Amino acid sequence: MATKLVVSIVHSDDADPLISALRDAGFSSTKISTTGGFLREGNASILIGTEGDKIPAVLEIIKRNCHTRTQYVNPLPPVMEPGELYMPNPVEVQVGGAVIFVLDVEQLIRY
Repeated sequence: MATKLVVSIVHSDDADPLISALRDAGFSSTKISTTGGFLREGNASILIGTEGDKIPAVLEIIKRNCHTRTQYVNPLPPVMEPGELYMPNPVEVQVGGAVIFVLDVEQLIRY
């Protein structure tokens, strides 16, 4: 069976519960703290190496533990002349969930 690498980018609030659920199911993982996206908020990239036939189980664990949520943010102010006042209205955005990449692994070496 071919080895796969699952790279899942999740909201930082979901990372620790996801890692615990993966560990409870027998999967090892590595968490890398990352920042990015539209809001420049904290994310976590979770790396999971596993056999190809176990990918559905990994994806189900990610689905159960990574949720979208609504958040209100203030948009960046436009370029303005000195003395002008800008009162931004908060904008509702969806954050969280997971972006998942499943990659083929050419070689897996454990020492």
